Amino acid sequence: MDTQLKFRVQNWLNNDPDPLMRAELQALVDAGDEHEVAQRFAGRLVFGTAGLRGVVGAGPTRMNRLVVQQTSAGLGAYLKAQVSDIATRGVVIGYDGRHDSKQFAEDAASVLCNQGIKVYLTKQIAATPLVAFGVLHLGAGAGIVVTASHNPPQYNGYKVYWGNGAQIIPPHDSGIAASIEKAATAQIELTTLNDAIIAGDLQILADDFYQAYRDGVHQSTVLQNNTEPEQVSLAYTAMHGVGNAMALNVLQDAGFNKVHSVAAQAQPDGDFPTVNFPNPEEKGAMDLVIAEAKKHNALLACANDPDADRFAVAVRTAASDYQMLTGDQVGVLFGQYLLSHASDKQRLTCTTIVSSSLLSKVAASMDATCRTTLTGFKWLTNVGMSEQTDDNQFLFAYEEALGYTLGSMVWDKDGLSALVGFAQLTAELASKGQTIWDRLESIYRQHGFHLNSQVSIALKPTTPNIGAYLRDNPPQAIAGHKVVSTDDISIGKRLFADGTQEEITLPASDVLIYRLDNDARVIVRPSGTEPKIKCYYEVVETMNANDTLASAQQRAQANMDAFINAHQADLPK
Repeated sequence: MDTQLKFRVQNWLNNDPDPLMRAELQALVDAGDEHEVAQRFAGRLVFGTAGLRGVVGAGPTRMNRLVVQQTSAGLGAYLKAQVSDIATRGVVIGYDGRHDSKQFAEDAASVLCNQGIKVYLTKQIAATPLVAFGVLHLGAGAGIVVTASHNPPQYNGYKVYWGNGAQIIPPHDSGIAASIEKAATAQIELTTLNDAIIAGDLQILADDFYQAYRDGVHQSTVLQNNTEPEQVSLAYTAMHGVGNAMALNVLQDAGFNKVHSVAAQAQPDGDFPTVNFPNPEEKGAMDLVIAEAKKHNALLACANDPDADRFAVAVRTAASDYQMLTGDQVGVLFGQYLLSHASDKQRLTCTTIVSSSLLSKVAASMDATCRTTLTGFKWLTNVGMSEQTDDNQFLFAYEEALGYTLGSMVWDKDGLSALVGFAQLTAELASKGQTIWDRLESIYRQHGFHLNSQVSIALKPTTPNIGAYLRDNPPQAIAGHKVVSTDDISIGKRLFADGTQEEITLPASDVLIYRLDNDARVIVRPSGTEPKIKCYYEVVETMNANDTLASAQQRAQANMDAFINAHQADLPK
């Protein structure tokens, strides 16, 4: 081990407040595992627009108490430079049910209080949307939630909200990252929580705070359709996360009393013992809640991910089985439903470039606006805020990865209010003798059956830069269909086949979007660091009078398979 690495390791050991982490690092040193030690000190865990997320372990490239303290010191310094009244407005801090989350949250509070910044710390575990809600509810200057969302048990994370209640976007991410780098070279000063409470710098958010969120959901203008909730029975799982108590409460407030919680997954457990991967999108993750739904013949099997910001649902079929809806299906169902009840002055919806184009078509048919943003809720909500006006207020946003926000109480995805909204949609349909499948079929018959798929392709190390190749060799056709237009988000231009152009008002990003003459679409996001690309495909099938949902789906899937195969065959090898 070289002298510089030895010095950095010893300095870390001297400053790490966690005896378990010190022992872990010392064991690596004692074992002579220089490669692993060097990896632990190969830079820092990167802070970006999603904050921090990584495996818990010793060293600056892992999640641990010292990294959290240094991050908090950097964030505090940045906030003091950017927000003149941050000391009094304060920072809201909440945490999920993972093993280290409470300690990390308390460390963040201790650092910020020492910097003279008021902190509001949740009394206990809190769903991520409660922290986003708390920033606005308390008029705070920022928010922090310690969570790794639906990542595996060995992960944790540190997510930051700005004073507008939304996730940070550039330039705040790079500004905070630079401030963290500077803070990490200095000694971290802490104030004990007891001393901070006595000094008035720390306020514990107790039951009244959680009740304020609950009341907010109950009073939300977009969640006032209380049509025959007794018609709906549902099974629910918190997936070993933090959502169970609040989910049952907000459902009860809305009149839903036939709710069956999965007992084995109801309490927070950072080991996530009954699922291989605590993400509702993963195969098998919904098995227990679907089994619970079958036991009670419930209409819905619903899930939140472990920090309750995402919402997933499987719907009972005519054969009394259960079928998962995709994020795009839930998104368009919400869009159509909310627009049908919203006022003439609340018609602004948002979705992302990789989500289905169907919401924009539904919105256009209902005299509403749909804005398309880059991927991520940080863009959806910040754009929603900036685009809304008194005459066109924000209503709804979604992304295909099971993220939804209904109304503007929470400027981030909120799986709890989405749960209530979907139950209300189901109840309204049931009161008319209809099902979710009937509503989907109605939408598809009007606008076409939209099927979306995502493929991540690992390419050979010798493969040329995909983005550069596609820009130098723009395809005229894909899978036998003419390219009508190409969006190059890196230069903010839409290029049409006839040579004309128009501006695209999106932040620059290495993304190419091809629209074909059969209404199909493919989006290519090349990786700048490895020979790998992500491709997002969409096909649209017109439903004829003899079609059923199943037959339209079958035809769309066959076309999708052919589309993907043809497109991938044309990519450089």
